[in-house]
Order: sequence, then C-alpha cells, then structure tokens
Amino acid sequence: MRRLWLLFSQTVTIALAALFVISTLKPEWAQFGGTASVAVGKPTVVTVQDAPAANTAVLAAPGSYSAAALKAMPAVVSITTSKAPRRVPGLDPWRRQFQSNRQPTVGLGSGVIVSSDGYILTNNHVVEGADQIEVTLADGRETKAKLVGRDPDTDLAVLRIQLDKLPVITFGNDASARVGDVVLAIGYPFGVGQTVTQGIISALGRTQLGINTFENFIQTDAAINPGNSGGALVDANGNLIGINTAIFSRSGGSLGIGFAVPVSTARNVMQQLITTGQVVRGWIGVEPQDVTDQLARSLNLPHPEGVVIIGVLRQGPADQAGVKPGDVVLDVAGKPVVNTGQLLNAVAALKPGSQTAIQVLRDGKPQILQVRIGTRPQNLSQAPAAEDSDGLLP
Repeated sequence: MRRLWLLFSQTVTIALAALFVISTLKPEWAQFGGTASVAVGKPTVVTVQDAPAANTAVLAAPGSYSAAALKAMPAVVSITTSKAPRRVPGLDPWRRQFQSNRQPTVGLGSGVIVSSDGYILTNNHVVEGADQIEVTLADGRETKAKLVGRDPDTDLAVLRIQLDKLPVITFGNDASARVGDVVLAIGYPFGVGQTVTQGIISALGRTQLGINTFENFIQTDAAINPGNSGGALVDANGNLIGINTAIFSRSGGSLGIGFAVPVSTARNVMQQLITTGQVVRGWIGVEPQDVTDQLARSLNLPHPEGVVIIGVLRQGPADQAGVKPGDVVLDVAGKPVVNTGQLLNAVAALKPGSQTAIQVLRDGKPQILQVRIGTRPQNLSQAPAAEDSDGLLP
C-alpha cells in the first residue's frame, strides 16, 4: 500500500513539473477547448472594414460646401497693419520720455486677392492711418503691401502686392442673390488663422444703418468677428458676392447680424481706385430727409414714403434745374426713391455731366425736372452750405 502511494506521489509531482514547464515555455499548448483567452490590458490587433477611398476633389459629404470653401480660401489673405504713435510737440522732458516708450498700434483684418497683378480688396477701416501694411497669404507667404487707394464713403480700399503665382477669387453676381441663399464668410477672426463660417443671406439692400455714406448691404447670419473685416462673402459655388464689413454686436462678437458690401459696388470702386486713385460719383447738391408720418400729413401725401428736400445748394445742379425746398422726390431716372439712402445711391450712380429726369411732388402735383449731374466733392465739409426758405443750412 505504501509502495502504491509513493508511486502516485511521484507521478503527480512529475505531471505538475511538466505542466509548469509547458505553461512557461509554450503557453499556447496549455489552452484547451480551441479558444484563446485574451489577457486583460494586452493590446490586440483588430481587423476592421474601412470605407472605400473617395475622390475628395469630386465627391463630398451630403450638404457639404467644402468645394466652395476650397475654391475661395486660397485667395483670402490676412492683413496686419502697424501705426507708429504720433509725437506731440511741446511736451516737457518727462512726458517726452513716456511718449518715446509707446509701442506702435497693431491692427488685424482680412483681404481678397482679385487680380493676378496683385490687387487686393479690403475695408478702408482696416488700413486707414497705417504706416505699414503686411499681407500673409493662405499658403504662408508674407509680403508688404502698398495702398493703391481708399474710399471712406463705402469703407473700401485697394492694396497691391508683388508676388508670383497668386490665387485669385472668382467674382459672382450679387444681383442674382436671394434671401435664404447659403453663403460662406472667409477671413481671419481674432488672428487665430483662416476661418470659414456658414450662414444664409438674411436681407438685401440694407440702408440707413449709419455705417457708411453709401449703403446697400447684404445682411448675413454667417459668423463675422473682429479680424473678418475685408474678408470674402462667397456663394455656394465659391464665387465672391460681398466684402465683409461690419457686424451688429453689443459684446464685440458675432450675434448673427453681419453686413457685407455687394461685389457690384466693390468692383466699381476698385476699378476707379486702380485707374484714377479716387471714386467719382454723381451729385446734385441737396439736403434730403425721409418723409415721416407728420411730414406726410402736412404735405398731404397718401403714404409716409419718399424723400423731402429741406435744403438746396445755391447755384448747384438741383438749384439750376429748379428743385426747391419742400419738393418730395418720387424717382430718379425712372427708379422709385423711398428713402434718403436710395436717393444718395441713385444719384451717386449717375455719370457726372449727364442729364437726368427727376420727378418731384410740389404742391400736390408731380413735376419732372431735368437735372445736369455734377461731380460729388471729395470733401463735402468744404462745400458751400445749402439754402432753404429761411436761409442757410449747416
């Protein structure tokens, strides 16, 4: 009996030793049932099924505007301006020392390359008063820019850079734009880098906002923030339809109410600035005012619409044509006028020296006056005062 027990003990000992050796050197031999267990925490190679590679130049995700963005983004640039602090003469030595330590003012904005010759459209307020202007392209190239001309009345300016192989934006047609159309705003907000935001056209022909002298804005809810000024507003095909200019905001950030100068206006201003260095506009020499409810009642007008002339410049184009204070302008060159913004834009679009019919309402009767259009003074503050029935207007 004892002999059998000893034999059993030796057998078990040898079997355990063999199992230990096998589990140490060849652990896969110790797996039973044909299923391998995976140790916790050990990485495992998993075979997954990938979607077939698509041609991104042709196909895009449903509802994506990547093609439009990729088309326009290369032509949108970052603009950095610097303005040296102005020295005030006659200061005492202590104040002069303080003044000498002042750093240049740095501004950020955006611009759009519109020509392979290096012309760039941007906002006047981006470059106004700048001593130095630097442009950074989307491909990383940097260069200094020269100011070609600016037009404060539309808040537009034209720069020029000297570089080869420039990407150029494609001009669209803002006349075919409709409220509800999808648009993309491209620029460099807050200096974080080129950014694309998407929205729709919220309104067309916005005027009387107090932003520019001549206003005909495209309103959009695409996010426009500081640094976006001068950037591109493009349609769903990547074509330029506006230059982003301003936002309505109480905090400084986007609230979904942004404004862009239509590309038709930008093109006209750009061409004139490039060819002559200034913008020539029509002018008739009147001081207009919107017709209010009270004015409509006093003038016996059926509707509180139109523009009443409250002052006429002596010997100006309107005065020579017989326009008088109290006249209500109904249309200019056959186009109805319902507010002062429309009157300013309609007259400004006329060619100086041309003769245009202006229909007015006087004493309840319509009259047509032929006005020879003058040239709008570059600085109206130097123009003579207008005159009304009581004397001179400021």
